[in-house]
Amino acid sequence: MPRRDTMLFVVVVMMLPLAFLKAQQSAPATEPRPGAISKLDRERALGILDNVSKGIHENYYDPKLNGVDWDAAIAKAKVKIAQANSLNDALAQVAVAVSALNDSHTTFRPPHRPFSLDFGFQYQMIWSRCFVTHVKSGSDAEAKGLKAGQELLSIDGVTPHRPNLWSIEYLNYVLDPRPEMMVEVQGPAEEKKKLIVEAKVTSMSDLAYRPGAGILYDLIRKDENLEHLMRMQWVQMGDVVILKFPWFYYDADTFYVLGGKIHKAKALIVDLRGNSGGAEETLTYFVGMFFDQDLKMFDRVQRKKTVPRIAKSEHHIYFPGKLIVLADSESASAAELFARIMQLEKRATVIGDRSSGLVMEASNFDFFSSGVDYGAEITIANLIMSDGKSLEHRGVNPDETLFPDPSDLAAGRDPVLAHAAQELGVGLTPELAGKLFPYEWPKD
Repeated sequence: MPRRDTMLFVVVVMMLPLAFLKAQQSAPATEPRPGAISKLDRERALGILDNVSKGIHENYYDPKLNGVDWDAAIAKAKVKIAQANSLNDALAQVAVAVSALNDSHTTFRPPHRPFSLDFGFQYQMIWSRCFVTHVKSGSDAEAKGLKAGQELLSIDGVTPHRPNLWSIEYLNYVLDPRPEMMVEVQGPAEEKKKLIVEAKVTSMSDLAYRPGAGILYDLIRKDENLEHLMRMQWVQMGDVVILKFPWFYYDADTFYVLGGKIHKAKALIVDLRGNSGGAEETLTYFVGMFFDQDLKMFDRVQRKKTVPRIAKSEHHIYFPGKLIVLADSESASAAELFARIMQLEKRATVIGDRSSGLVMEASNFDFFSSGVDYGAEITIANLIMSDGKSLEHRGVNPDETLFPDPSDLAAGRDPVLAHAAQELGVGLTPELAGKLFPYEWPKD
């Protein structure tokens, strides 16, 4: 039996890039190159496929597996593994089989790599286009001429768009990590240019990768560096508190402190931009802060039953004031649920960009066989909101659509936060808003 972790809301891969899938699924049958992959590695890949397949078949929330012919998908993967010319190619077939479910929270986690890659720049979708948002000083990316505000036209030959950006990261950082990335960029009044960016490679003894807005590592979640980067931050401007809420991994004590800080404020801005989700317990507690009675957040549609999820009213830290929620394309999972609950209950105005649409409930399942650790995240529940709809593949449409333009990204301005503050009577400029919560790079 696999080892199963505590239930979490987490952001994982949505689908592998279309070009990658087509290449893997339609490639002509070929004999493997002699010596390219050992018999032991091929058998190891088949064993991994078998365990992941059984884990999904036995634990996936929908016993019909979204209508996918699972036996056929696994059989095809076995044929491809038999033809693979490298262990990476063989493991890719496990990921291709899992991707057939088209489920954002069901993904294969291959054996960890003993290194990490840092390409020195961050990027994200802004509406339907992908832009560079931050470039690390002293990085190869900076030396090659990458700048915040440039549009990222392609990554290793694949055009990034909303349905595939997370999966591009999965491919580049998890499934087939390589120390070079070829990008095509174009800035305002610039010609298109192709660059090869070299990553800083750091050896790691025991590392688990996770795609997302940058790279978050499971095994260093409690590390002081990560906790510092993901700390809850707030500033008060008159009667308005602006709260930076970067993930959903906070305990009750954190909310007690927060409640004491904001209880006299008349309005609160909750900034969920870049928030990739987190723990269900944190979501439930946070929702309870904004209602004076218990609230059903959603129905959890599980394999054998449907259970309502109730947020208990937190009377001791209840906040009755006006609420604005900020979201963007990287707001995912628990962050999207919070935004949509507030929107449906007419408790808050949501401002920003459409959220990611990566919203299911999953558990981690860890396996050990053939001398290696690997795993899978498997969806155990679909979450149906009070309007009868799931946010999966849909996301949250903001009440007010607003996002930075390339010149804002280049100058470090934040027109979204400034607008929200101005809606509440605070004279905050985009320039000053961009300096309230400066971007911080993880420590080397």
